Amino acid sequence: MATTDRYPRQATTLALAHALSAAERGLAVIPLSRTKLPALRSPHRDDPTAPPCHGACGRPGHGVYDASTDPARIRALFAAAPWSTGYGIACGLPPHHLVGVDLDTKSGTDSTAALRELALRHLFTIPPTVVVLTPSGGRHLWLTGPPDVVVPNSAGRLAPGIDIRGAGGYLVGPGSRTDHGAYTTAPGTAHLVPAPCPRTLLRLLIPPPRTTSPRAGGAHGRGLVQFVLAAHRGQRNTRLYWAACRAYEDGIGDALSDALVDAAVRTGLTPREARSTLSSAARMTHPHGPAPRPTHPHQHPDPNKPQ
Repeated sequence: MATTDRYPRQATTLALAHALSAAERGLAVIPLSRTKLPALRSPHRDDPTAPPCHGACGRPGHGVYDASTDPARIRALFAAAPWSTGYGIACGLPPHHLVGVDLDTKSGTDSTAALRELALRHLFTIPPTVVVLTPSGGRHLWLTGPPDVVVPNSAGRLAPGIDIRGAGGYLVGPGSRTDHGAYTTAPGTAHLVPAPCPRTLLRLLIPPPRTTSPRAGGAHGRGLVQFVLAAHRGQRNTRLYWAACRAYEDGIGDALSDALVDAAVRTGLTPREARSTLSSAARMTHPHGPAPRPTHPHQHPDPNKPQ
């Protein structure tokens, strides 16, 4: 049952307890709202000219960059956001260097079967590890990466319905409550520790170097545009996001962006919605590289929004 406004204090107290328990195991956490987004808004939200800040200003409200294992810091963050009903666990940080494999169900694909096919094709096995069940019927698999490898966030790059949470991303922690229900640890996995990510899978999670490709006007680019044009109501943004991720991974995102936006507008999205989605895809696919700036001074798409 989704948390209601009648029980905000109890929900926050429970979320804080779960967050503190996770911190004891070395997992850095932040408070989340019922929408799964960071509960504290950016202190720079009213200044569109402010340079990017990852918490250097000393104030809370920087999303995953606020994540901490310090109990006093965590209590202070939750005290500043008494509407919190959940907590996020930062990925990519020591000592665990957590990597989250998000098997989504909202895209209408069988992500579990897709992961099984990948494992058979590339000869790897997912070891016993922590599994978190989502309200929508999806699953989050917790794995660990080596300290010298940066695993980026990605959405649908491995296969449709499989998202990866890496450096700069976060997972919704078990015990969190949202408008759609609660996140829970799968039976038989609560006592486990996150298992090391198989080396073969780890190689798949690291995208090839970004290169400039001449294919933007070719069959590959046309195929991505047609993929967006074929979207029905309820899947327009998902298809645009997936196509944009593929384009940016192949180095043709900038060249193809106008065509993708035009296609998305023809399916019913507004130009602002389409360009915001493209910006999020660029940031998600290349979190450490340049990405298109929002077209509106108050647009700040969150590349770390969980699925």
